[in-house]
Amino acid sequence: MTDKTGKTWMAAGETDDPDVLIESFEAAADIIKGSPVYLSADDKVSGSPGGDDAIGVATETVLTGKMCPVLKRGRVKVIASGAITRGKAVCSAGNNKIAQLVDQAVNEGGAATYTVYYNRKLGTALQTTTTDGDMLFIDVQK
Repeated sequence: MTDKTGKTWMAAGETDDPDVLIESFEAAADIIKGSPVYLSADDKVSGSPGGDDAIGVATETVLTGKMCPVLKRGRVKVIASGAITRGKAVCSAGNNKIAQLVDQAVNEGGAATYTVYYNRKLGTALQTTTTDGDMLFIDVQK
């Protein structure tokens, strides 16, 4: 695990951006600081299992039923699940991490149908990672 941010004193889920947007939601389950979260019920969030429509990153560790502050816009430190290229879109992954959002190949001339997941993008990677557990900043754009 390597911290790619140059700010080793910061933990996952922390920000140095004074212009972030943070909203609070009730935690439907225990949530770990730095985890991508998704709406698991009306006005309730849970830690993302990956492959869902994450709405932001938890900025505190909270227990079920407590209010969870969620960073929905701005720069935040997170943990990568593997290789991510700087400037590429990222999405939620399992185990409180994020992954690079992979483009879906489309055969423009074929008869196949495709599902476009517009809401899967959590943000943009601001550093390049190479290994599971590397730490980086992302710019959340929700």
